[in-house]
Amino acid sequence: MARAALAQWQLDLLRIIPTGSAWHKARPLTDAVHRLAMVHLAFDDIQPSCVDCREIERQGPTYTIDTLMDLKNENPQASLFLFIGEDQARAFKSWRRWEDILRMATVVVAQRPETQDDSASPNFAQWHNGVSPDVQRLDMTPQAVSATDIRSRIARGVSMPPLLPLSVQRYIEQHRLYQTHSDD
Repeated sequence: MARAALAQWQLDLLRIIPTGSAWHKARPLTDAVHRLAMVHLAFDDIQPSCVDCREIERQGPTYTIDTLMDLKNENPQASLFLFIGEDQARAFKSWRRWEDILRMATVVVAQRPETQDDSASPNFAQWHNGVSPDVQRLDMTPQAVSATDIRSRIARGVSMPPLLPLSVQRYIEQHRLYQTHSDD
């Protein structure tokens, strides 16, 4: 997704911003130290990009609008883009101040492959019209992988998807992340 975003939108800089204290997550997040380390492993070699840990460092719940306002204050002339997956795009109207996000940044969505359930939905192809006609699509082959799927595979002892960088796979194994632990 990062490489596609850089190529399609000819960005001067792509900021990879790991989530801090996510207000919308029901499950506890993996420790920030691990998430930050994995983000560095996955993205440090993709240029021009940088890992921005402002959300991890922010106290309290993390909201995208706060991050966008910070970035706009730091770079008032910059055009901001927000790249998200289709799963987050479908929940976009539940985000804090989503209308302001649309005014501050161009929202670009990476698609997931259609599933039978999704394609049967009458709103599948037009989900974004209820948000904004200005929402853009990222030109890339839809990927049938999600962080939830990766964590679930690891917990079940199933091999990780090939799209996960080898350095991140090794980190996950080394630190025994996402594994179900038993006291046997």
